Amino acid sequence: MPLPTVAIVGRPNVGKSTLFNRLVGKRVALVDDRPGVTRDRREGEGELLGLKFKVIDTAGFEDEDKVTLPGRMRVQTEAAVRSADVALFLIDAREGLTPLDEEIGRWLRAERTPVIVAANKAEGRSGETGRLEAFALGFGEPFALSAEHGEGLVDLFEALRPHIEREDGEQEDESGLDDDERPLGPLKLAIVGRPNAGKSTLVNRMLGEERMITGPEAGITRDSISIDWQWQARDGTLRDVTLVDTAGLRKRAKVDDKLEKLSVADTRRAIDMAEVVVLLLDATRGLEVQDLKIASQVLDEGRALMIALNKWDVAENASSLFNGVKAALEEGLSQLKGVTVLTVSAATGKGIDQLIGAAFELREAWSLRVGTGELNRWFARAIEANPPPAPGGKRIKLRYITQVKSRPPTFVIFGNRLDELPASYERYLLNSMRRDLGIGPVPLRLNLRSSKNPFADKSA
Repeated sequence: MPLPTVAIVGRPNVGKSTLFNRLVGKRVALVDDRPGVTRDRREGEGELLGLKFKVIDTAGFEDEDKVTLPGRMRVQTEAAVRSADVALFLIDAREGLTPLDEEIGRWLRAERTPVIVAANKAEGRSGETGRLEAFALGFGEPFALSAEHGEGLVDLFEALRPHIEREDGEQEDESGLDDDERPLGPLKLAIVGRPNAGKSTLVNRMLGEERMITGPEAGITRDSISIDWQWQARDGTLRDVTLVDTAGLRKRAKVDDKLEKLSVADTRRAIDMAEVVVLLLDATRGLEVQDLKIASQVLDEGRALMIALNKWDVAENASSLFNGVKAALEEGLSQLKGVTVLTVSAATGKGIDQLIGAAFELREAWSLRVGTGELNRWFARAIEANPPPAPGGKRIKLRYITQVKSRPPTFVIFGNRLDELPASYERYLLNSMRRDLGIGPVPLRLNLRSSKNPFADKSA
């Protein structure tokens, strides 16, 4: 049964994202003193004194034309309220009721979603006047709240409970399992790339709705936005996907704004939480050095990587462009050869099904478990075909190998004098493993453990 939903609404800079972070129990939404930080609506699982619900952080409501960026942000807020079980309307208790608050109140009264009002930033009793002014909104008694300091949460609990409390069954607790022991749930798919590559447009095309704000302005997306979705495969089955749209990643030297730095850090967290990462390229611009840096970062985090060339419907010299990108990847990504490269068009939707299908296949490879027997038979053949070197005339002994985890597949080799094993031989083993065991283009981890010499600390 889906969780009931709470949408947090209000004008810019009243503390919506601060409250969102407190309810979900971690710093997820970007927070800054300047207004208008949040643009797309962000969802998370909230908990308050045992009450569980889905919470939506929305952009600050502004009375602007829908073709403008603030206007497009307002459309997202309206959609969030209409999908919610209850709207939590925040005002700034220190500033009191403003004309924009009153405008938001008139809009909310025209909607069917129940509304409760909280006067935020009411530390101590400093906001009592603003709280009393909020009676004029017509939604019953407002309560005082301080999202930053955690004051008023009991009142928030009492206000929310009648709207969202329900008889839910107990949820299975898998928190004690290691990541690679958990059953495969929804595919966690993050879309990353440079600004204006079409990431939000691609997500909207996948969902079949204008869920993310898009436009010609660069850097519209600031937060990494996670969205649950069901993809219909060619055989008609529905498969769960958690899509994550991220902020564009520019060259580090160009990132000097505090808010953009926060967005970049948020994107990096999204990569770390993903299973498969799609690096979206603008086909009209080709592959740039910044793209290779992003790809390397994804692989360094151990995530499965695939490349998608967007705007393929308007690309010129398509064949030579595709081959050129593949060749540049082979040369620029020395740690992984054969990265999956696909073409898509966010504008038309062409290639999206192939991309999602390939992402599921890539996750299977990323989650691979190789049996110990099969692994060591391969290991023996690989050593026989190309024995390790003998630096200083002393042979390096490779005894056996075992897989210690998956997601990504991680292996440990045991033997003697492994600290002298050249990196080139490690690459040989990894490439041989991918080829002979059919693992595919996913990052692998190889750790070396030397047996301790029992006589090393004893005098002759």
